[in-house]
Parts: sequence; C-alpha cells; structure tokens
Amino acid sequence: MVTESVVSAAIGLGISWVIGRLFYRNRPFVTHSVLQLIPHPANASFPSDHSIGAFAIAAIFVIYRRREGVVWLILAACIAFSRVWTGVHYPLDVLGGALIGIIVSAGVHHLAARFTFASRLFKAGLGWYEKYESKILSRPVNKEDQLPAGK
Repeated sequence: MVTESVVSAAIGLGISWVIGRLFYRNRPFVTHSVLQLIPHPANASFPSDHSIGAFAIAAIFVIYRRREGVVWLILAACIAFSRVWTGVHYPLDVLGGALIGIIVSAGVHHLAARFTFASRLFKAGLGWYEKYESKILSRPVNKEDQLPAGK
C-alpha cells in the first residue's frame, strides 16, 4: 500500500509537470484581484499538485482499506478546497488534480496486481526503504547532538 501510494504520487506529479508545460494557465491571484491567503510563486495553476498527491494516497487507501479510505478521501477533498479558498487554484485545477491522482492510483494498483514484475519491483523498493530506515535508526546518537533537558 505504501509503495503504491508513493509510486502513484510520483507518477501523478510527473504528469502534472508535463501538463503544466503544455497547457499553462495563470493562477487566480495573477489574473484576478484575489485576496491571496498564502504566498505562492506565480507558476502554472493547472493541475493542482496538492490535489494529485492527496487523492493518489487516498485512492490507494480506498483500494486497500475502504473504511479508512473514505476518511482519507474527505481529507483530500479538504486539501483541494483549501487550495481554492486560499486563492492559489481554480476549482477545475483541483478537480483535474483529483482525477489524475485517482486514475494514476488505479492504474498503479492494477499493474501491481496483474504483473508480477511490477509487484516485485514495488516489494524491492519497500525492502530497500526498510533497510535504509533501519540503518538510520540504528545509528548511535552523539551526546553533543542532543540538547540539554529544558532547553
């Protein structure tokens, strides 16, 4: 589930990069008089990277754990709404991002379930990550790197 989420988000963001170069659209705060609630560079508005990532992860949760997945979908929708509310995306930007995230996740899951090579590749990636993580966590901590208590 974790590997499929990461791969789905990465592929979705790659697709977003390509779409942003092919179909450039200014952000709402560039084109209109908008109260921009958060600072953001004036780059391509369509599609929303935040929506792609959030919905890619939520879709994988729905596939593996339906009940928790519904909660993740609600959270993803809140992220998408917040991007419009803060003035950095149009509603179609976040809807497009949500569709890309969901479609890519379904495709990645289908590949992992149907083709043993993809499944093995995902498992190898997860194994590499777990090996790397265990090396990081098993390192001895230097006392100089720790802050004294209360500071």
